[in-house]
Amino acid sequence: MGSTVTVLEKKDFLKWFLNHYQLKKRECVWLLNYLVSDEALMENVHFVENAEYCPKAIIMSTNCVDGVPFRFYKQNILTTDAEKSFHDIRLNQDEDVYIELKFKAAYRTPQYVAVLEENPHIPENMVPDKKYGLWAEMILDQSFSHFRKKSLQSQIDEALDRKDYESFERLTKELNKL
Repeated sequence: MGSTVTVLEKKDFLKWFLNHYQLKKRECVWLLNYLVSDEALMENVHFVENAEYCPKAIIMSTNCVDGVPFRFYKQNILTTDAEKSFHDIRLNQDEDVYIELKFKAAYRTPQYVAVLEENPHIPENMVPDKKYGLWAEMILDQSFSHFRKKSLQSQIDEALDRKDYESFERLTKELNKL
């Protein structure tokens, strides 16, 4: 699987993450530091949601959230032993590893969202319908257009108050284009 997130972006994120959060298991820190230290490994690392559906996945939690400290999934096998996952990753460096990090406000954290990739292994019945994405886009476009219109109207009023007819004409043309 080709990643749209660069190795450098993933490494920078993990360094940032390790500096800002404390994982529930110290072995997790060792594992993440090991991944950061190897560019070839980082090429195969993917940050996803619902990692448990992936063929090889790691889920880690920080102290600031409820949840299991560590889980490693490989095919249909689950272990909570971080050392086993370390050895598997070390011995199978050409396999993709999908990581889900659970920490406070994860999906509102720009650093995490920037490295998140779409999970290609989510079952069909869990994949959101594409029409909802289109509707959301349409609503955002409409909302932005409404905001821009209100902003231009306000700027036009201010230009009139200042008797700045040059700005008034420019802003009016822009409003008419909307």
